[in-house]
Amino acid sequence: MQELSLNVLDIAQNSVRAGASLIEITVDEQPAADTLTITVRDDGCGMTPEQVRRVTDPFFTTRTTRRVGLGVPFLKMGAEMTGGSLSIESEPGRGTAVTAVFGLTHIDRMPLGDIAATVASLVQCNPDIDFTYTFRHGAGEFTADTREFRQVLDGVPLSEPSVVGFIGSFIRENTQEVLDTQAS
Repeated sequence: MQELSLNVLDIAQNSVRAGASLIEITVDEQPAADTLTITVRDDGCGMTPEQVRRVTDPFFTTRTTRRVGLGVPFLKMGAEMTGGSLSIESEPGRGTAVTAVFGLTHIDRMPLGDIAATVASLVQCNPDIDFTYTFRHGAGEFTADTREFRQVLDGVPLSEPSVVGFIGSFIRENTQEVLDTQAS
């Protein structure tokens, strides 16, 4: 994958398949520590300790449609190439958290990509699942939460194209505001 946002999409789709009702995506840039941390946490079915040990093996997958699962192994490789790491915490019946830490300014770090479009697409394709997206840069942060959007929209589906466009714009604008605030 050429962009980290595509890895986020892949991991979040794993959460959808795991029956999650809430998927939390966090992008945390800490320039002072030179780290970019991406976490995808869900309340899905979770994994056994054996599954957690094997999930970074490209020839292990729980899918029946194909025999390989490359999303997590590629994410791990990408993180480690920058001096970072990948960790997975999971418990059957309680969910899973995948955390990848990258060297923020490392030459081998893939670009984040269009995370706003990724989150908006996830919401559009899975309108019955709640998503939170948190962006942190230094001490600044914001969160987009579909539960709050649902309250405001009063019955308008999250999959409505104008709503999806709004969510993407909301994420882009608030990301820029956090970056601008931290720069001054």
